[in-house]
Amino acid sequence: MSAAPVATGLGTALVLAVQVSVAVGLAPVVAGLTRQSRARLEGRAGAGVLQPWRDLRKLVAKRPVRAAGTSWVTLVAPLALLVSSLLLAALVPLVATLAPALVPGDLFVVVSVLLLGTVALALLGLDAGSAFGGMGSSRHMMVAALVEPTVLVAVYALSIPVGSSALGLIVSARRDDPSSIASPAGVLAVVALVVVVLAETGRLPIDNPSTHLELTMIHEAMVLETSGRDLAWVELGSWLRLTVLLGLVGNLLLPWGVATTADVGAVALGVLAAVVKVSALAVLLGAAEVTMAKLRLFRVPELLAGSFVLAFLAVTASYLVA
Repeated sequence: MSAAPVATGLGTALVLAVQVSVAVGLAPVVAGLTRQSRARLEGRAGAGVLQPWRDLRKLVAKRPVRAAGTSWVTLVAPLALLVSSLLLAALVPLVATLAPALVPGDLFVVVSVLLLGTVALALLGLDAGSAFGGMGSSRHMMVAALVEPTVLVAVYALSIPVGSSALGLIVSARRDDPSSIASPAGVLAVVALVVVVLAETGRLPIDNPSTHLELTMIHEAMVLETSGRDLAWVELGSWLRLTVLLGLVGNLLLPWGVATTADVGAVALGVLAAVVKVSALAVLLGAAEVTMAKLRLFRVPELLAGSFVLAFLAVTASYLVA
């Protein structure tokens, strides 16, 4: 497989810095948009789109209170989740299709970084020693075991016509050949990825991000013992993962506007396109959650297995078309 475009100069490095900065600035807004759109459709006023930013500001100013008996894992895990999310923001083509020279934006690298944040969050839930934390971590890893193979197979289906597993080249190829967007393989792979995004970020129908019922929680159960700055890093890291994955889906569906060079005009257009796509998908996500109910835990594997089947069918269709 051919290699992805890499960052070879100061200009390209600056583009990646802009991409990460846009993702960090947009992540709390994405969380606010999903909450606000859901609130409006439910007949509530809502706290406002910028409420997650205000929550982060308050949490960062507070010293974390950690449960007795916790180890260094509780100290390191929130930072590991945040760092992995920042690295993910640099690897996934959100604003530009360029990839760092040291860490290429390859499919397998991106999935490994995703898994790193997933494991860090699960260890955080286990380290406190609470029953709910262990339950949430167990469920979280069960979902991850079903999600990660689907990501690999779905993006592999998209990489077959391109001849590369680099996400930047895949997005560029879909932009240059719009017919691939509506191809059977392309549609099946993107649908499978949408289900994966819902599962990976703890959204309905897999998990309910607004629930506080202990027996139904997954993400909230793992962070139940987390507070202060630790909770701020966990929340920002989780919102970053949602923002980056929504951006990836948006660029696979509508690949136009993504910068392929370090030109200022192209980067500015890429920033604008990324903000519009991610914001629109965040609003759609919030609106869709109003119409969905959370699945029973034992039905979640059936949904994720269905998404894996769609991804596998996308691979089959890619070879048949080729």
